[in-house]
Amino acid sequence: MEGDNNTTNNLYKECLRNHAASLGSYATDGCGEFTLDDTCPTILQCAACGCHRNFHRKVVNYHGDPENSVELMEYGGDGGARRQVESAGERSSTKRFRTKFTAEQKEKMLEFAEKLGWKLQRKEEEDEVEKFCRGIGVSRQVFKVWMHNHKNSCSSSASTGNASSLTSDR
Repeated sequence: MEGDNNTTNNLYKECLRNHAASLGSYATDGCGEFTLDDTCPTILQCAACGCHRNFHRKVVNYHGDPENSVELMEYGGDGGARRQVESAGERSSTKRFRTKFTAEQKEKMLEFAEKLGWKLQRKEEEDEVEKFCRGIGVSRQVFKVWMHNHKNSCSSSASTGNASSLTSDR
C-alpha cells in the first residue's frame, strides 16, 4: 500500500473525566489537552491532570484528499461509537418528516377519536378505523399517533372544561 495517501493522526483534547461521580454530580478538572509526560513516555498519564489518556476526547484526522478530509471525534465509554464532524461546513439534513393536517382532518379525527373513546383496541372496529383513515387520507399509524398525542388535551377540555373557557363565558 505504498500508493495509499491516507494517513491517520490522533490528537487527544480536553479531559472528560467526571471527578464528582461518587457525589452524584458532574465536574471536570478543566484540563484542555492531553500532555504526555516526557520523563516516561510509555506511561499514558497526562502530565497536566494525571488522568489516563482514555479520559481525554480523541480526535482522529483522516487525511487523503485535502478537500475531503474528515475529522472524527471519539468520546470515552461509548462502545466505539463516533460522531462525525464534516469539514467545510457541510451538514447532512436528516430531519424527521412531520405530518401536517388540515383543519378539516383535525376536526374529523377529533370527532372519531371521541366516538372510539380515544382507544384503538377493539378488533371489531378495525374495518371502521381503516375506512375512516382512507376517507381522510392518513394511515392508521398516523391516526394512532395523533390520538396518543392529543388524548389528554382534547378529551379533558371537552368533558370537564378548562379554566380559560370558564372565565371567558362570564
